[in-house]
Amino acid sequence: MTHPSRSAPALAGPVGLELFSPPTFWRCEPSWSWVSRPLEDHLLWCVLDGIGRLELNGNTRELGPGVCAVFAPGDAPTARHDPRRRLLVFGMHFAVSPAGVVPGERWAEVGDRVLLGALARSSDTAYRRGDALGRRQAELCLEQLLGLIWDAAYSPQPSATDTAIQEVAQAIRQDPSRDWSVAEMAGQAALSRAQFTRRFVAQHGTSPAQYVIQARVERAHQLLTETGLTVTQVAAALGYTDIAYFSRQYKQRTGHSPSEDGATGRAPRRPVP
Repeated sequence: MTHPSRSAPALAGPVGLELFSPPTFWRCEPSWSWVSRPLEDHLLWCVLDGIGRLELNGNTRELGPGVCAVFAPGDAPTARHDPRRRLLVFGMHFAVSPAGVVPGERWAEVGDRVLLGALARSSDTAYRRGDALGRRQAELCLEQLLGLIWDAAYSPQPSATDTAIQEVAQAIRQDPSRDWSVAEMAGQAALSRAQFTRRFVAQHGTSPAQYVIQARVERAHQLLTETGLTVTQVAAALGYTDIAYFSRQYKQRTGHSPSEDGATGRAPRRPVP
């Protein structure tokens, strides 16, 4: 099951960013504490290591790896940490529009800490090159970080089972020619066949078997339009021994035959329901 999500405010138009300070890492000193004056601009604050506590407007958040905050002008946060497990923080001052990209509670916990750390390092390295492209790359990393924090603040957090089902679906898309069985997929998600099928349909709106067929058709379209393979070769590559059956499945989902796509290299259409 997923946790209930908070209602995310609607955002209109593109996001505009301007950095006011270099992207910076800092390992807080053992005696460190923070009592901020009201901020004049926005501040990104991402905890990569250590533990502590953050307070803002009477609300308190325990700090640990993955906890990120986006403060707005006028905020006056305070923080402290455990000197035996000092905070390692990454952040920068910036301006952003629309201002609504700042989560209402200001903080959220980003689950993908590997991506969080990679974006922080990339932003820092690019900015310190000192050229216009490096500054732009740092801004793009900041935009991605804000997106991660937004998702963490407002999107439902998947359960371990939901994540396992997502991983199975991703594996199908990556290797659709494999001889997938529902029993194998269910085993990978540590569920019975019936439980797996029910949860898979709830997540993806179709059965596991139909999902495999759709993934094969999408890969077939790519092979037909982007390579010199024939319809027979594509069908064989994707595990079909009956070309007529492959052609029926393909046409049912694309609205046209594989031979048409092989001849014209047409752009993909939306699948037929």
